[in-house]
Amino acid sequence: MKVDLCNFSGLKIYPGHGKRFVKIDGKVFNFVSKKSERCQRMKRNPRKVNWTVLYRRKYKKGMTEEVSKKRTRKTYKHQARAVAGASLAEIMAKRNQKPEVRQAQREQAIRAAKEKKRADEEKKKSLKKPTQPKAKGKTQKQTQQPKKAVPRVGGKR
Repeated sequence: MKVDLCNFSGLKIYPGHGKRFVKIDGKVFNFVSKKSERCQRMKRNPRKVNWTVLYRRKYKKGMTEEVSKKRTRKTYKHQARAVAGASLAEIMAKRNQKPEVRQAQREQAIRAAKEKKRADEEKKKSLKKPTQPKAKGKTQKQTQQPKKAVPRVGGKR
């Protein structure tokens, strides 16, 4: 059994149904109903007519039945390379270290940084000497200049 497709709606046309229209230039059109034939003659766009298959495909209607194949990502194996300041041998040695050794080194580095910070703070405190408080009163007020009123530019706002 030969099943044709409607040129406008995209619906199936079973034997004994529909209408075939042939233009003067020899172009053949198959229509499932008078409705789709008239829409074609009125030059309507099937992608903008709600009941056509092309419209449903364009706006992804009724696609829940079809399960699309999930694409799997290709896994890339990264090549180890030397970075600025560290050669490849150093990087590989660090990678192959046991976690306990790595943790001990980390803690030691943290302790050293804290000691250095404490020493810097103590050094700053020893350099900083207590100064005498400034005398407040008329002398301070006389040194400040009163602000002049600056005229506005541009008139009212």
